[in-house]
Amino acid sequence: MDAFERRENRILLASPYVVVGATTAIALLNEHPSAGRAAATLGAAAALLAWVAGFVTLRRGRPLPGPAAYAFIGGVLALLGVLITLDPMFGFVSILAYSHLQVLPPRGRLPGVVPVAALAALSQVGGPGSVHGTVWAVYAAVFAVNVALAGSLCYFLWRGDEESQRRRAVIEELAEANARLEEMMRENAGLHAQLLVQAREAGVHDERQRMAGEIHDTIAQGLAGVVTQLQAARQAHGRGGDWLRHLDLAQEMARGGLAEARRSVHALRPAALEEAALPDALAGVTARWSELHRVPAEMTTTGTVRAMHPEVEGTLLRTAQEALANVAKHAGASRVAVTLSYMGDQVTLDVRDDGAGFAPDRPRGGSESGGYGLAAMRRRVARVAGTLAVESEPGAGTAVSASVPAVPAAGGGA
Repeated sequence: MDAFERRENRILLASPYVVVGATTAIALLNEHPSAGRAAATLGAAAALLAWVAGFVTLRRGRPLPGPAAYAFIGGVLALLGVLITLDPMFGFVSILAYSHLQVLPPRGRLPGVVPVAALAALSQVGGPGSVHGTVWAVYAAVFAVNVALAGSLCYFLWRGDEESQRRRAVIEELAEANARLEEMMRENAGLHAQLLVQAREAGVHDERQRMAGEIHDTIAQGLAGVVTQLQAARQAHGRGGDWLRHLDLAQEMARGGLAEARRSVHALRPAALEEAALPDALAGVTARWSELHRVPAEMTTTGTVRAMHPEVEGTLLRTAQEALANVAKHAGASRVAVTLSYMGDQVTLDVRDDGAGFAPDRPRGGSESGGYGLAAMRRRVARVAGTLAVESEPGAGTAVSASVPAVPAAGGGA
């Protein structure tokens, strides 16, 4: 389309020179005018071509401002009138005058048809010298026909050109929109790739944290228990005590830790929750801990027991195991109470002991989170949108409370 329009523009720019030149040649060869008349004809034709060149050709299609456009058309009409007066043959040039009316503002184009039609009709009746007597009536009729035909044709051509320009503007806007869309798609592709990288890195980080917590909750605690039982067996053997019982407990703990480690690698639920509901699993964990450490521990459940989402139940079980492991390592308690409370839209786990306690503002291990155990519990509870609170003071025991949303198991009610 652009190539076609460029060819069309070149033809329109060249057409005045072809039409005026050909008409001038025909007029001079056909009429054999006198030298003075021939010179006047050539001068007027050259002036018309110079006028068109100055206002149109040299501007290469750039629009004329309003006053200049009216001045240009006025000059064309004046020189065309001179040429038609010299030879009616120049009525053919009126076609160019019609085509150049498009340089006028839209409101001046149709009125501009009238003087051009008057000159065209004048040439068609034989020139100014032929208009006399009854020829005026003929001239008026020819003028009316020229106005009607030329006005209608120009109107529809101009409307078509305006529609073409509007379509071209729409196409250009669509092309710009497509270019912007392609640029946005390229940017989105880059952002998508960046998000994939970030998501992969975040996934790796989360998986590392999960495995660190699982290792701490299973392997580390299991190995600590095995070491404790082996030390107890050595001491019992030296005193002639029941050292075999401690070896059996160490063996049982090693097997249990190995099984839990395998489950952690595959991101499976703790074995205790595969075999029993959460209250029963907590009761079993509490009983085994009490038997292992020879410290009385009581497990209590309040509220209406409901099946919770596996991630919620796993979080509460692991939190209880970690809290009990901390009691065994640090508290020196003589009594422990574990309470599981179902309360509407929350489930709360409380682990209390009457041990040595500590100052929460000076946590054990020197970390801001209170040692890796408390930090791991906080991260684990936070992953299910829960909160962990620790209350303690030296000599007054410790209370660990984890509250998590009561997200029901799939297919269960709230």
